[in-house]
Amino acid sequence: MLPLKIALRYLLSRKSHAAVNIISAISMAGVAVATAAIVIVLSVFNGFGDLSASHFRVVDPDLLVTPVQGKVFQHADSLAHRLEQLPQVAVAMPSLSERALIVDDQRQYGITFHGVTDRYPDVVDIDSAIFAGEFAVTMPDGRPALTASIGVAYNLDLRPGISSAAIYLPRRVGRFNPANPSAAFFSDQFGVSGVVRIDHVDYDGATVIIPLSSARLLLDYYQGEASAIQLRANGPLGEAKTAVAAALGPHFNVATRSEQHPEAFRMIAVEKWVTFAMLIFILIIATFNIISTLSLLVIEKRDNMHTLRCLGAPLTFVRRIFMLQGALITLAGGLAGIILGVALSLAQQYGGFITLNGDPSQMTITTYPVRVSPPDILAILAILIILSLLTALLTRLFTRHLN
Repeated sequence: MLPLKIALRYLLSRKSHAAVNIISAISMAGVAVATAAIVIVLSVFNGFGDLSASHFRVVDPDLLVTPVQGKVFQHADSLAHRLEQLPQVAVAMPSLSERALIVDDQRQYGITFHGVTDRYPDVVDIDSAIFAGEFAVTMPDGRPALTASIGVAYNLDLRPGISSAAIYLPRRVGRFNPANPSAAFFSDQFGVSGVVRIDHVDYDGATVIIPLSSARLLLDYYQGEASAIQLRANGPLGEAKTAVAAALGPHFNVATRSEQHPEAFRMIAVEKWVTFAMLIFILIIATFNIISTLSLLVIEKRDNMHTLRCLGAPLTFVRRIFMLQGALITLAGGLAGIILGVALSLAQQYGGFITLNGDPSQMTITTYPVRVSPPDILAILAILIILSLLTALLTRLFTRHLN
């Protein structure tokens, strides 16, 4: 412990030369600024990841069950009812999705429709994305209702409560007369009940939500077919996924929200950790300044070291002092940077002081999204410990001339 006490004294005491004090402060500040930048950048990436997840939460369930083989499976209604009996599942609802053509007067547009039941708002947060009108599966006059994404509504000029549109789908089975091409399609007429907007191109461009019964009619399904079962978890998502997978067996896939969109979340993760690697490189460069500071400190404390040697201290004892000194400077600067970065990130996370430019009425968020993640802080702290050890080892190299 004696080398550590001496190293702490050298760290906190004033040096005989003011230049050494200034260089030491600059070296420590460089490590602190680099570390704070890492904390802030990672927190911003976490915030944008959460923002993307919040968009998906509007239309994607906590868990999505799909068949391992084929596009659809039968008796989905009874299977959903069985899954809903699990304590880890709050709501289970079958759904049916397919590509189709929507036609309104003289305009037509390619879409992806999702057939759902009236329990859809219990599975996802669709009501929070309503741009106009409301979500419904039936119009007041009894017609099946259609909820269109804002892209579909814009291209076809659909207005809730006023407009109507027809969905056309090629016949899945059976023959048709080539002399009557229209007989090759199933169609159904829908009233427009609402328009949704979630600010994600995959959904806002060409998505339509219709009743599950209408979707089965268009696809000529009569045995409770569905392409998926959508579930809202009751409790921890991991436990719910494990319970559902165990109940279904190997013939079904169970995917969380992030697993339903692996490309989107993988891209954010890759960008985050590539940026993290680049900032770590900057932190390593900042650490080199500590090496130069220690070389000056060795020169300044030469007389002190000579005194310790005369008192019987071995050379390894003297070297250990400067090795600990380098590690302490690195850790002190890094911890100061972590505290600064966390403080600034939390201020933005809860205060929202830095805003985005643009018209607030046209934006889903007005401030930079930020979220401090404890695992990120632990990863940064681990990197700092490694760098402090490397600094100590490098310090050993230029203290070999001490005698």
